Amino acid sequence: MEAAVATIKTIVAAYALKVIGALLFLFAAFMVANWARRMVEKMAKTKDLDLTVSRFLASMTRWAILLLAFIATLGIFGVETTSFAAALAGAGLAIGLAFQGSLSNLASGIMLLVFRPFKVGDVISVGGQTGKVDAINLFTTTMDTPDNRRIIIPNGGIFGSTIENLTHHDVRRVDVAVGVDYTADMDKTREVLEQAAQAVPGRLEDNGFQVILLSLGDSALDWQVRVWAKTEDYWDVLDAATREVKKALDAASIGIPFPQMDVHLDKNN
Repeated sequence: MEAAVATIKTIVAAYALKVIGALLFLFAAFMVANWARRMVEKMAKTKDLDLTVSRFLASMTRWAILLLAFIATLGIFGVETTSFAAALAGAGLAIGLAFQGSLSNLASGIMLLVFRPFKVGDVISVGGQTGKVDAINLFTTTMDTPDNRRIIIPNGGIFGSTIENLTHHDVRRVDVAVGVDYTADMDKTREVLEQAAQAVPGRLEDNGFQVILLSLGDSALDWQVRVWAKTEDYWDVLDAATREVKKALDAASIGIPFPQMDVHLDKNN
């Protein structure tokens, strides 16, 4: 009996030291993890990263340190950490394969927030959709279309596609295409279109304008009138430019033909 009690005391004494050491180690790891989280948030703030990204990176750093500390603690008690780490890696692989679509969206969301091809409030065209960005989340991006429809696109479909940021620059070019009769004098047509371009309200005069003969179309001479406008005034200037072009051509009696086809009948048949 006394031998058994002595053995128990020996085991308790040995493990008590290990338990105390493990608790102290975990406490230190907890303090280090919190410190690392604060440092990551501070660095992300100095780099002007998005708040969502900074919090995500800080949280991942904290949990990574705690996980490593937990595995190291198991080694204190004689647990084979190599096999445990292998089992954990296998479980992580299985989870990753099961959620590979979500993980792809997560990775794409982080890349969008880090590289910032667009920001909240920008009007973008991506994945066949055009709208104003309302929110950039880790898994999805939310947009509102011009007719006030809410569009939610997985980030994986955005980051892997061509992104057109329509409001990135403060100034945009406004193009108005028009076709005129082949019988119209080209020099006179150019003069009339230049007068129309000059009369467009809201255009940026410092950027000038262009009148270009683009091509010889099937039914008309294809012209293009180009003026510049502030990005927020784009649609108003486009409407005004189209009106001025039509009014100028009508005043000069220059026709805008519609597509037509000439059919010739052979009388011999």
